[in-house]
Amino acid sequence: MAAVHFEFLVEEPSMEALLKSWLPSFLPESNSFKVYPYQGKQALLRKLEDRLRGYASWIPDNYRIVVVIDLDSEDCRDLKAQLERNCEDAGLRSRSACGDSSWQVVTRIVIEELEAWYFGDWQAVCTAYPRISKHVPNRAAFRNPDAIAGGTKEAFERELRRGGHFGQGLSTVKAANRIGKHMDPARNRSKSFALFRDALVEAAASG
Repeated sequence: MAAVHFEFLVEEPSMEALLKSWLPSFLPESNSFKVYPYQGKQALLRKLEDRLRGYASWIPDNYRIVVVIDLDSEDCRDLKAQLERNCEDAGLRSRSACGDSSWQVVTRIVIEELEAWYFGDWQAVCTAYPRISKHVPNRAAFRNPDAIAGGTKEAFERELRRGGHFGQGLSTVKAANRIGKHMDPARNRSKSFALFRDALVEAAASG
């Protein structure tokens, strides 16, 4: 059954801002969504299973839950296993467990931080902030958005400062809102973004 509504559980307000800015132009007009930010990664992890148990008591077949969390410096397999256990213990079918479009919840990990998705669609960043260099993705350090060393947030802030933006510090929510309006999901080079995008496409199209 195709999804008509998505519930997004995210770890902080900048991801909320990005989704609210980008999703209206991406999801079919027949789909609705809500985004629920938490006060950091640990808060989301601590409350996730109870939140999923609550959903399990009422969620309709045409609703989907999407959990989005940063990898940071953790082991990806360990974090994924923890998220999947939360789904199983709450009594919900995860995308990984059922292996098809009948899932109720999908868990997606941003590798390593939200800013990797910006590096994956640098054209969107350049449209939002025209003074920055368009050639950043050509540099060896940035060719793979999910493998940027030294922290993607720090690297992103450095590039914006070089272009004369956020001299007093990066406003992550403001950046997310501006960039989200220009994102083209088809051109994003981040693998973690592609997995997130494809799960939404699958849910909205399945029948």
